[in-house]
Amino acid sequence: MRVAGMGFRSVATPESLADALALAQQQGDGVPVDAIATAHAKAAAPVFVALCDQLRVPLCAVDVAGVQTTTQSDYATRMFDTGSLAEAAALAGAGPGARLIVARVISRDGMATAAIAEGPDL
Repeated sequence: MRVAGMGFRSVATPESLADALALAQQQGDGVPVDAIATAHAKAAAPVFVALCDQLRVPLCAVDVAGVQTTTQSDYATRMFDTGSLAEAAALAGAGPGARLIVARVISRDGMATAAIAEGPDL
């Protein structure tokens, strides 16, 4: 199971999220994701819901606090208690034993981030 984790600013557009996801998928051999995850606090954001609806993939709201990540952001640490919201959401969404296959990438406009994790198929 592959899960894309997403982080985004409150002013991000649907294009911002789609761009970050496309960049991450390019680095992850282009295989589609099975779900898209973000922190509980962001899961109801209209741009996030719209992206999941457009791609016809499940939306996952996950707990990211304390998840160890490759990338470190002072903002993510302060706000979400993890180094990277995108990486932590991908790992949490993919489940126990998941591994990061694409570290955080940033959309070209700087408004969104995405990462991809792969977990065991359940």
